[in-house]
This record gives sequence, C-alpha cells and structure tokens, in this order.
Amino acid sequence: MLNIYNTLSKRKEVFQPLDGNKVRMYVCGMTVYDFCHLGHGRSMVAFDLVTRWLRFSGYELTYVRNITDIDDKIINRARDNGEPFDALTARMIAAMHEDEARLNILKPDLEPRATDHIPGMHAMIQTLIDKGYAYAPGNGDVYYRVGKFVGYGKLSRNRIEDLRIGARIEVGEAKQDPLDFVLWKGVKPGEPSWESPWGPGRPGWHIECSVMSTCCLGDTFDIHGGGNDLEFPHHENEIAQSEAATGKPYANAWMHCGMIRINGEKMSKSLNNFFTLRDVLAKYHPEVVRYLLVASHYRSAINYSEDSLRESKGALERFYHALKGLPKVPAGGGEAFVERFSAAMNDDFGTPEACAVLFDMVREINRLRETDIHAAAALAARLRELAGVLGVLQLEADDFLKADAAGRVDAAQVDALIQARLTARANKDWAESDRLRDQLTAMGVVLEDGKGGTTWRLAD
Repeated sequence: MLNIYNTLSKRKEVFQPLDGNKVRMYVCGMTVYDFCHLGHGRSMVAFDLVTRWLRFSGYELTYVRNITDIDDKIINRARDNGEPFDALTARMIAAMHEDEARLNILKPDLEPRATDHIPGMHAMIQTLIDKGYAYAPGNGDVYYRVGKFVGYGKLSRNRIEDLRIGARIEVGEAKQDPLDFVLWKGVKPGEPSWESPWGPGRPGWHIECSVMSTCCLGDTFDIHGGGNDLEFPHHENEIAQSEAATGKPYANAWMHCGMIRINGEKMSKSLNNFFTLRDVLAKYHPEVVRYLLVASHYRSAINYSEDSLRESKGALERFYHALKGLPKVPAGGGEAFVERFSAAMNDDFGTPEACAVLFDMVREINRLRETDIHAAAALAARLRELAGVLGVLQLEADDFLKADAAGRVDAAQVDALIQARLTARANKDWAESDRLRDQLTAMGVVLEDGKGGTTWRLAD
C-alpha cells in the first residue's frame, strides 16, 4: 500500500486514486529562458522516479508537466539577446529535452505550453471576476482578491494577517490590497501580447498552471508536484485561483522535492556556485549524476560536491562489477529483496532504503557467483529490474565501467595497449608488460586480471 507525504496535510497518507486505478499527476515544469540547472534536474528526476514507481506498481498514470514559455525572464532574456521570445523558448525547450534524455528521464504524457492556453486563461479569469474573486481596475491589469478566498495559506501554513506585515503596493500597481496578485498584465511597449477582454497583455505566472492542469486533468486530480521553493506563493496561488473558479478541491495530494546545495551552501548565481546540467554532464557520466539525485529521499536537500559525485560513481561501479560477465537470463528469485524494495518505495518513495536493498542484492550475487552462476545471473537480472525503477543500471557493465564523460581516454587505444600487454606477457617479456601497464596507469586506466582475461575501468 503506497503512502505519500502530503504537503497539504503535513503527514503521510494512504494513496487512494480518485478514479479506480487511474492516477492523474501534474508537475510544474521549466520556465524556458535558459539552460536547465541542477535544481531543475532534481525536480525532473524526482517526479520521473514517482512516475516509474506508480507504473511499476500497476497504476495507469497520466503525467502532465507544463512549460512556461512566456514571462518576465523570457521577455528580458530575449530582449538582451536581440531575438524573438519564441525563438529563445524553442531553443531552450530543445536543449531541455536533450538534457532529459541524457539523464534517462521519461517524457511526460502531456507537455502543455502556456502560450497555447491563452483562451482558457481568459475564461478562468472572467469566471473569477464574475464570482468576485478578481477585479480589473481599468488599466489593462486583472488582480486576484486574496482576502476573499477563505482557505488562503492552507498549503504553506501562512496566515494572511502575518503576510500583510510589511507588504506594500509598488509604484504603478493598481491593487486594492498589497497581497493581491496579478492574473493578467496589461501590455507594455515592446513586449509580446495577446488580445483579451481587458485589453492587450499577457498572463500572470500563477494562472498559467491553474488553467493547464485543469484543462489536461480535470477540476480535481490526484497529485500536484514541484520543487519546495514553489510551495509559496506559486502553489498557494494556484489553489486559490482554481478552487475559487471551480468550487471544487484542486489536488488531493501535494508533493514537493528538496533543493540542491553546493558544498553545503544554497545554489546561487551570486555565490558563483550555479551549475547548469550541461556543465555537470560535461564532467560526469549522466548515470553518476542521476544516481546522486535518486539515492537521497526526494523531500531532502541534496549536497552536490566532488565527494558526493565520487561516492555516486563508486556505488555504481559496485553494482556494475556485480553484473559484469554474467550470462543473460530472465529475472528470477530474490522475492525477499523485491518485498523489501517495494516496502521502501511504498513508504513515500524511500529511495535510500531501496538502494540499501540493491546493495544487499549485490552481496548475494557475488556469493552466488562461486556456487551457482545461473542463480547469480537470474538475481542480477532482478537487480536490473528493480534498479530500472530508479532509472539506473540499464547499461552494459563494460560500457559504464569504461565510460569517461570528460573524454580522457580513447577506448580503442586502451584495448590495443591491453592486447599488446597480453602479447608481451605471452612472450614472457615482463619489462614490456610492465611498461604498458605503467602507460595505462598514467592514462587513468585500472587493469583487472582475472580468470576470464583482463578487463579495465577508469580510476576515480
């Protein structure tokens, strides 16, 4: 039985889909004005993990993750670049999909874009105006009336009276209350705009997700997710808009993943510790990065450092060494491991405990190698099956162990040097054999001589 920590109730709850075995999940996606950074990668991988486990468990999942392709950051970046905003967003969306593919992230079932849902936003905004939850002051803007929504703050546990302390209305705003937020922004010179009942303009950020989620999944759906930095005000405002407009509960369960910290500090451009996924994947194998992101619980903060990446790489090497050289057979045995793994994942997607189970499987595989190679191979196939839920261990062992994201070595050259060393050893030319080993060591190659011959991997 799956239990999920619900940010709305602040406790773990037994997961009960609204419609039999069907699950509808919406996750806030990228604002596509720049390349994805590590924090985006953390959220993408976290909800990819949720997707994989729900489907592995037999649920029929519809996974929606939106793209915000119009907002202030996009407009400003496009202006700085001297390019149309939609040219910038098209380029960044393509780059995002490339990064996702490298991290073995499954595509969402639906990936709505904000600019495709402008009419739906007009309809929801008009509904909110008609119900008294929004107002148009006549300057082209439309604002949400926060004080009218009785449940405001129920997700973040913020109280309206506390939020009002220090809040103020900025110059140029026509708000009735400092807490009110914009639903529609009147056009400014040089900005992209769309016609609306209130004049030309563009949507506010919060209304985009309310419209895209309910359009794709209905007024009420099972899971809404995102990074914990979105809990307030974005998700709080989504609830206020959606529930005021529909008169129904918005999402049954809210899930929020933790942030990335760099060497113990918050990732920030001002601290010069801000990395894009492309920066990281240029230095480290994608599976090393993914394992780092899944080995910690999705709600916890992840510390990104050279040491943590080395630990991730070392863990994967242990797994792949256990898989190396075993015959390909169907998965078999390991029922107790499957039961423990499932218990961990059903406890709010407990990946640290699930990874511990996989390491126990490695120890059993290595023990079985000495007595029953077929049983070892069947359990190794089971290991790959369970690890697939985490999105790892799907490569050939040698492909991972010989891989080097930084491109330090030429695999063909290494294989040629190893063959030359084997020839020298066969000729009892020990000096040449030692010279070739030293050359390979200097290249960062670790040789492993065994009964089945010589294999190699890259040093840490």
